Amino acid sequence: MTILDARVTNVTEGGPSFSLWNRIFRATWSVCWLLFARWTPPPLHRWRALLLRLFGAKIHKTARVYGSTKVWFPPNLTMDAHAVLGPGAKCYCQGRISIAEKAVVSQGAYLCAGTHDISDPNFQLITKPIQIQQRAWVAADAFIGPGVTVGEGAVIGARAVLFKDADAYGVYVGNPAKLIKNRIFRPNTELP
Repeated sequence: MTILDARVTNVTEGGPSFSLWNRIFRATWSVCWLLFARWTPPPLHRWRALLLRLFGAKIHKTARVYGSTKVWFPPNLTMDAHAVLGPGAKCYCQGRISIAEKAVVSQGAYLCAGTHDISDPNFQLITKPIQIQQRAWVAADAFIGPGVTVGEGAVIGARAVLFKDADAYGVYVGNPAKLIKNRIFRPNTELP
């Protein structure tokens, strides 16, 4: 996916950041999701995963995606085994977004893999990948910014805003998100 040069397209005047092909692809994708997935009942995860795969996403057959989830550009989305994109989650995948095994992105969370260069008078679009590693949890209404890695087992609390990488098994809350403690599993509890 090629990002257009903002000097040529006049982004600050409403010009596009992506090619005509990309915009047509996304429009087609949006209509297909609306017609064939948005209204489907929660248990139909495999059907929604199939639709995402047909549009280029790399989705494991056990991943769960809810109908109210919004995926901006499926080819930039990867979900591993048992990963979850919860109800109303927004996956603004202008850049690549990877959700690893057993990671959960809860309802209303927003993953944003694109931004603009604010020092450029032409406001050039920049994409940076997001990685949600194994067993991490992005809680309800949390925001994950461009280029962020949420470490293995990390917890990003409800409505937290994360613009820097989260350490493995760290628990982060607030805006901006701050580490408040480490996630520790109860003794004698086996991880499946």
